[in-house]
Amino acid sequence: MRSRIMSLAVALLAVGAGASTGAAQGAQLPPSLELRVPKPPTLGYGNGASFLTYELHLTNLGVQTLTLKSVEVLSAEGARSALLTLSDSVLRQSIGRPGVTIPAAERLTLGGGLRAVVFMWVPLDSGAVPKSLRNRVTVQAGTGDSVTTQSLDGPLVPVTSSPVVIGPPLRGGPWLAANGPSNGSGHRRALITTSGTPAIAQRFAIDYVKMNDRNSTYDGDKLKNESYGAEANDALAVADGRVVAVKDSIPENVPGVNSRAVPITLETVGGNHVIIDLGGGHYAFYAHLKPGSIRVRVGDRVKRGQVLGLVGNSGNSTEPHLHFHVSDANSPLGSEGVPYVYDSFELVGSCKTFTACTRDTPQVRRRGMPMQNVLVRFPR
Repeated sequence: MRSRIMSLAVALLAVGAGASTGAAQGAQLPPSLELRVPKPPTLGYGNGASFLTYELHLTNLGVQTLTLKSVEVLSAEGARSALLTLSDSVLRQSIGRPGVTIPAAERLTLGGGLRAVVFMWVPLDSGAVPKSLRNRVTVQAGTGDSVTTQSLDGPLVPVTSSPVVIGPPLRGGPWLAANGPSNGSGHRRALITTSGTPAIAQRFAIDYVKMNDRNSTYDGDKLKNESYGAEANDALAVADGRVVAVKDSIPENVPGVNSRAVPITLETVGGNHVIIDLGGGHYAFYAHLKPGSIRVRVGDRVKRGQVLGLVGNSGNSTEPHLHFHVSDANSPLGSEGVPYVYDSFELVGSCKTFTACTRDTPQVRRRGMPMQNVLVRFPR
């Protein structure tokens, strides 16, 4: 009996290695593909619609090259149709290939030992929020007459349906939600490894820059921080909480794409910043504040609407703005970003670029997030 078990193990190993042996011939095994969702999704709301945002990590643990054909998102409640199907060019645009440089046309080809990250953004019908979901990946292997196509179902992924509700981080406006929530924004795809673990703390981050009537972020000398509308605005506590991190004394940059007052490291990337523990595993992060302006210390209890400091241009920043996000741990980058909703704000327009903005009739939005490149106004 011992020898038969050993033979079975050898046969499986041979198939995984792509060897051709008598024991392995004819074996039909699932593809050697790991499907993993590092951070299960929480329901998000924005632009009057609900959605689920998460990443599907696909790692080829075999030696045989696999070609990704489609990714389906299935409700565990047994819905007849998929919540989302990605294939062809849409799938190609949704994929990142960490650690390797691959032409766009070959992005769906996954060699042995390589990984793809599928950035999922699943729109949902009103009232159709699944309690859990499953990812189904279809791959193709082999060439010519030996091509095979197989589908693999991943494990169940739980869904949380209640994002944290917060107040505004700023007053007035209009504020441009630059690099705001969308499936293609720079924040959305900022997969960063700290302490040996990759995470996307900025999954729903927004860079708030203040726009003037000329659809510009500054008046006067563009090399002076004081010329920018965002400079020295109050950064506000979005909820009652406790201050768990403060960084101050980093000088401001001269505005510009390549101008940095200090070398950018994990310690300085957020510039002068504050992190508030909101409770329930939610942490609010305020970055790039003006040096010497921070009015709280670690351990302080703060109230919603309390001034934490002033907006500035410190750290990895090109001009005065407030970087804001909510994550699940007390770490600017070593945490996972979670969705949040403001109890109320006004949607007043949108921008294609910093100078190409359209102003619309103000619309009050409740329990939602500003999406990428919209213009919003907060209560004064």
